[in-house]
Amino acid sequence: MKYDVEKAISILERTPLVLKTLLKGLDTDWTHTNEGEDTWSPYDVIGHLIHGENTDWIPRTHIIMSNQTNKTFEPYDRFAQFTNNKGESLTTLLNTFTELREKNIRVLRNFEINSKDLEKKGIHPELGEVTLENLLAAWVVHDLGHITQVSRTMAKQYKNEVGPWPQYLAVLNA
Repeated sequence: MKYDVEKAISILERTPLVLKTLLKGLDTDWTHTNEGEDTWSPYDVIGHLIHGENTDWIPRTHIIMSNQTNKTFEPYDRFAQFTNNKGESLTTLLNTFTELREKNIRVLRNFEINSKDLEKKGIHPELGEVTLENLLAAWVVHDLGHITQVSRTMAKQYKNEVGPWPQYLAVLNA
């Protein structure tokens, strides 16, 4: 599918509701358990998404859309959620994510991005030159990937309990 700002927004604006519907009010066995060492729980994912709303997608869009000559992005701390959200309730994090996402979608719409804008470039500290289209498409895929991650992590909580079914339940083998 060719990138389209409005089609992208149709996913981006749903992500908080999907995650809130899936996670709000669940026991911490579902929301705070991960898949093992160096993996994230659903709680961790929400914290990561909040950090992205504050420091990644829209700040980098501002850099690309600006007239400044230096278009280099600040490095992104993929693990900031482990210190930024310590002690916060999941409900608080879900509400914060929802508020930030709503604000960022308003900002994105206010850019009134056109096809020429999508070709504008910034410099990612690891990936090098990227277009605005690359950045905004990655935002959508990033959301969908984390929704998948949350679902997979939760599904694996019953991996042993499903008995012989793992061979038919692909999510348990991912």
